[in-house]
Amino acid sequence: MTAPRTKVAWDHPPTAAGYKRMAFRRGAWMVGLTSTFVILSAGLRLHVITQAVVPLSAVVIAIIPFLPVVVIAYCTRRRVASVLQAYPWRELSCQHVAQRPSLIAVAFTQDFSPALRMFPFPVQLTDRENGGSGTIWFAGDPRFGGVASPVGGHHPVRVVLNTVSGEAWVGGDDGLARRAGLMGRSGKGTRT
Repeated sequence: MTAPRTKVAWDHPPTAAGYKRMAFRRGAWMVGLTSTFVILSAGLRLHVITQAVVPLSAVVIAIIPFLPVVVIAYCTRRRVASVLQAYPWRELSCQHVAQRPSLIAVAFTQDFSPALRMFPFPVQLTDRENGGSGTIWFAGDPRFGGVASPVGGHHPVRVVLNTVSGEAWVGGDDGLARRAGLMGRSGKGTRT
């Protein structure tokens, strides 16, 4: 399946549906973790839950490390939408980086194949049976990252440059990158 010839990726119906599923999942995680944390913390603080203080304290302590990641994931869903509404899908070859499930090397040109990190959660974008190589759909600016999806556009995920190597890419529209949230006011790429 080749990338659709739409003006922007958002015009592709499976992409919009995939984004809605992603936003719902992130919202459910956010509500679930925050409400569990608040209820258990309040119960422990008000001494309402006196019989199971130790197990519930352990649950609260287990939730604390995941809460910031879930909050960041929930907040970055808007950036995914803005990239999909600004850039078209492009079909590119890529390869998963060995022993790093969150990294993919995307071949934009023969000379430029940066490692992109899936943020905040890694997703299997290509078949790992082929050594992790295959094709993906990408929407965004190669200098700063964007959104990647398995072929079909049905599972969009935010990708950012693993290291600052975007200077090797020639071209790109700075105004469009700023409007999509890929480029900050300083001219550097956003990391989330």
